[in-house]
Amino acid sequence: MNTIGIQALITLITYLLFITMAFWTVQEIHIERYIPLRAMPGKLLIVLVSIAIGYACSSFFLSVIFNIQNLMYLIK
Repeated sequence: MNTIGIQALITLITYLLFITMAFWTVQEIHIERYIPLRAMPGKLLIVLVSIAIGYACSSFFLSVIFNIQNLMYLIK
């Protein structure tokens, strides 16, 4: 039961970490140069794109880690 809690904590931390990294990255692109955006919808678009990219990258990262952990069962 303790490992499930640790796994959930690691998952939440990686989601937040990757979403934050994606947010910083998307802000550096200066998307407003390419797409004419108003103030509030533009900021909302940046946040939603950051969440989508961060979630996808984090899910991939976690999937790779958990699959590597499960390779032990192949060897045993």
